[in-house]
Amino acid sequence: MDMKETVNYLIEVIRSRTPHQVITANPIMVMAALDSPAYMDIMSSAELVVPDGTGVVWAAQRGGNPVKERVPGYDLLHELMRVGQTYGWRVYLLGSTPEVIRETASRLQKQYPGIVIAGYRDGFFGASEDESVIGSILETKPDLLFVARGADTQEPWIAKYKSQLGIPVMMGVGGSFDVISGKSKRAPVVFQKLRLEWFYRLLKEPTRYKRMLALPKFAVKVVREKDSVT
Repeated sequence: MDMKETVNYLIEVIRSRTPHQVITANPIMVMAALDSPAYMDIMSSAELVVPDGTGVVWAAQRGGNPVKERVPGYDLLHELMRVGQTYGWRVYLLGSTPEVIRETASRLQKQYPGIVIAGYRDGFFGASEDESVIGSILETKPDLLFVARGADTQEPWIAKYKSQLGIPVMMGVGGSFDVISGKSKRAPVVFQKLRLEWFYRLLKEPTRYKRMLALPKFAVKVVREKDSVT
């Protein structure tokens, strides 16, 4: 599905109150799934996986099963917020630091006044606090839950508690809150058009280089095994 179709699909998901884990897939996540059976199970069991990374779009094309377009998680979040104003959707924000999540909630409420920011909290809590966090979330009766705790944490956390949460749309959003709050900047349009957002992030955060090593491995794997890419 393209962006418009994805949003329309999720509108119906919220109407039907059907719990959906939405994963915004990029090459790093795909490689993590190939290396970890547990992570693969999480990816495979998600109700909706969208092609967030340009590498995923390229791989789909290379494998002969192209997707319509890239559906970036950051843009999908904003599209859902924009459309949700019409329906008065309730949104819960979970993750990042106390300062970032507070500013993110404030900015989103101002940008989308028709949306209800039903609640928010930072992502600094351990497994022993999960039940308490889930209880706080459920008290707000959200239609959408956006989680920003890093791909290695947010997807497993959502998958583990998906049935207990029972929220129509539960989506990991990575560093989106940092950008929305103003803590960091999204890649300039020129980098986006050249499909080099990953390179811009590497320039701004050199410490990400270890994670980025998955990109050439992904590219080599796609080239070598293009006939089995699905």
